[in-house]
Amino acid sequence: MTEPRVTIVIPLFQTGRYIAEALRSVSGQTFLDFEVLVVDDGSTDNGPDLARGFGDARIRVISQVNRGLAGARNTGIREARGTYIAFLDADDRWHPEKLARHVALLDARPDVGLSYSASRLIGDDGENLGLTQWPSRATARAADVFSRNPVGNGSAPVLRRAALDQVSFWDVRLGRTCWFDEAFRQSEDIECWTRIVATTTWRLALVPFFLTDYRISNTGLSANTVKQLATWRRFRTKVACYAPALERKHGDLAEAFQLRYLARRAVKSGDGVSALNLMHAAFACSADLATHEPVRTAVTYGAALARTAIPTSFGDLLMSFVIAPGRTASRSAA
Repeated sequence: MTEPRVTIVIPLFQTGRYIAEALRSVSGQTFLDFEVLVVDDGSTDNGPDLARGFGDARIRVISQVNRGLAGARNTGIREARGTYIAFLDADDRWHPEKLARHVALLDARPDVGLSYSASRLIGDDGENLGLTQWPSRATARAADVFSRNPVGNGSAPVLRRAALDQVSFWDVRLGRTCWFDEAFRQSEDIECWTRIVATTTWRLALVPFFLTDYRISNTGLSANTVKQLATWRRFRTKVACYAPALERKHGDLAEAFQLRYLARRAVKSGDGVSALNLMHAAFACSADLATHEPVRTAVTYGAALARTAIPTSFGDLLMSFVIAPGRTASRSAA
């Protein structure tokens, strides 16, 4: 059997509502030489059955006990036959030319190990939210990836298999080779991207088109910011192990960006007190935060203040300036 050029890995966990839409966006690609590995990560809904019955011979469903996104992606990589590996979360979707544009860049640039594209944000029902993720740099340095995650989301990148293999490691706890660190249930993607750019000579490059629709759910806005921050700090600690100079130079500012991001999350969930505390912690972590995107920082702080005094419309109005139409917004970007 001829090996496909691209393997598409789709982690699937309790996302039966969206999987058909994701698979339709894959089947509609203008680039056709691919296989699809849907990794059922212990789902109990109808998602796996919908994937099996989709009617595209290129789709294969692999079932496993729940191991999280990192574990599902690792299974997909382990089974992949493609030279290039693309990741698509089951609740997101791609534009028809997604793979064609990424493959063209990777074919033309043998130095690039990870390509990523701009994204539009959609809501629960697939509606355009008028928000975007457009990376500020066409190429990303290690400091950019560590601090700001220009890749944006888990459905944006298409990677060279060789780049992933170069950062693979033997997980003694699990007794198998891993590419993503399964000890992380959050930040597992940015940790992998940082490891690639900080420890190898592979470059990251932007495909300058909106090629991914990234779904933002109205649920989960009040996610546990304490847990998210603890996970991010474990990520920072791991970076200090394999890129100590990077962590020493950029770690405090990177953490300040993360605290600012969590403050925005707290504002959106209506928790002004937590948002204000997070902003104070961000300034304490790095005073340089005030000179990076000063308007965004100031408005986030103002929105946090507004939430403590007026927990409804004014905070929403201020946040509309923080993530206004056309500006970057992200669940994972700082």
